[in-house]
Amino acid sequence: MSAITRNILFPFHEYLKGHSTMRMLRELERSQWLSPGELKALQADKLKDYCSSIVADVPYYRGMSLSGGLESIPFQTKKVISENRERMRSETASSLTRSNTGGSTGEPLIFYLGKRRISADVAAKLRATRWWGVDIGDREVVIWGSPVELTKQDRVRQLRDSLFKTRLLSAFEMSEEVMDRYLAFIAGFRPLHVFGYPSSIYLLCAYARKKGVALDRLGVKVVFCTSERLYDYQRELISGTFAAPVANGYGGRDAGFIAHECPSGRMHITDENIIVEIISPSGEVLPVGESGEIVVTQLESGEFPFLRYRTGDIGALSAEGCPCGRGLTVLKSVEGRSTDFIVTPDGRVMHGLALIYVVRDTEGVEGFKILQEDYGLIRVFLSVNGKFTEKSAEKIKEGFAKRLGPDIRVELEYMDKVGPEKSGKFRYVESKVKP
Repeated sequence: MSAITRNILFPFHEYLKGHSTMRMLRELERSQWLSPGELKALQADKLKDYCSSIVADVPYYRGMSLSGGLESIPFQTKKVISENRERMRSETASSLTRSNTGGSTGEPLIFYLGKRRISADVAAKLRATRWWGVDIGDREVVIWGSPVELTKQDRVRQLRDSLFKTRLLSAFEMSEEVMDRYLAFIAGFRPLHVFGYPSSIYLLCAYARKKGVALDRLGVKVVFCTSERLYDYQRELISGTFAAPVANGYGGRDAGFIAHECPSGRMHITDENIIVEIISPSGEVLPVGESGEIVVTQLESGEFPFLRYRTGDIGALSAEGCPCGRGLTVLKSVEGRSTDFIVTPDGRVMHGLALIYVVRDTEGVEGFKILQEDYGLIRVFLSVNGKFTEKSAEKIKEGFAKRLGPDIRVELEYMDKVGPEKSGKFRYVESKVKP
C-alpha cells in the first residue's frame, strides 16, 4: 500500500492541486550530487532569472536595479513586507495561498505563497526524509501546533492525512491526561517516523520515561525535529526513548525549507532553491564560519518574493564538505533567534542556553520560561512540584548571578503550568533587550 501511495496517490494529489512537487523532487535528487561549484553556478543562473522576473512583475521591485549582485540589494524585513504586502504580490500570480508565521516573537507576519514555492518546499522536505529511509505513505506521527477542534478544511486535511498514514497530535494541549492518550495511540500505531517541535516531543518522551512506557521497540526509524532550536539534552532523551536517531531541520513558513540534517550529522542547505547569507548587526556579509543573522533568498518565491529576507535567527556557515558526498552547503550552526540571547548590564551577549541549564537541572522544576525585561531584570516563570524548595530557588538565583553578574535582579514567579506560545511552540528564553 505504501508503494501505491508513494507512486500513484500522492503524485495524483499534487497534480490536482496544480503543484509540480514530483518533478522538483526528481530534480533535487539529481542536483544534490553536483559539486559545490556547480551548485553555485546553478544558484547564479536562477538568481538572475528570479530578479528579472520580479522587477518586471512585482510592483514593489519595479524600477529597482537588482543586477548589481546580491549584496547590493536592500534587505527585506517583516516590517517591510507588512507595510508593502499587496505591492509584494506578482501581477502575474494567478493563485496565491495566504499564510502567516506563528507570531511567537511578536505580531504574526502575513504573506502569500505561490504554487511553485509550495511545491519547492514540499519537494525539499521529501528529499530530506528520504535521506533517512522513510517516504510518503510510511506511518508518521506529527506533533504540531494544531487546534483540537477541527474546521471543515481541517477535516479534509485529516482525511488526506489518514490516506497517507499521517496522524496529527496537537502540541497545544500536553496535559498528563492527553499525553497518556498520545502514548497509547503511538504504541498502537507504531509509526516509522515522528515529526514535530523538539520541545513537545521531548516533553512526551520525558513523560513516557516517568510513567515507564517503553517506546524503543516500536520500530521508529527516525525522529524529525524542526521549527525550534534542538538542544543536545533534548536530542539525547528523544533518541534514547525511541531508540532512533534524531534529525534536525531548519526553516519556517516564511523563509521556507532552509536546511536539514543528513545521516552523517551535517545540516545541508537547500542550495537549489535557497541562498543563505550571514550578516553582522550593521548588515555586512560575514565570512564563512562567523556567526551572525541568517538572511535568506528564496529562489522559487517569484509570485511573492522573499529576497534577502532577514530571519532574525543567528547561525553560521561551514566551508567543510560532508562525508555523505552531497555538494550542498553545510550550515554549521543555528544558535537561535536574536531574542534568545541575554544582554548583561556590562554589554556582554550570552546565549540563553547558559541559563536554561541552570533552571532545567534544578530539582523540582517541571516547566519554565526565562524573560529578560530590561538590562537589570530577569523574570523566571516556574511550574514546580513538591521537591522544589527555598534552596532550589536560591540555587537558580545564584546560578544566574555567576553567569550574569550581581547587577541583574532575578525574580521568580510561580504558576500551575508554563504553557506554549500561541503557535504551539515553547520558548524557554526571551529577551526584550537587543544585543
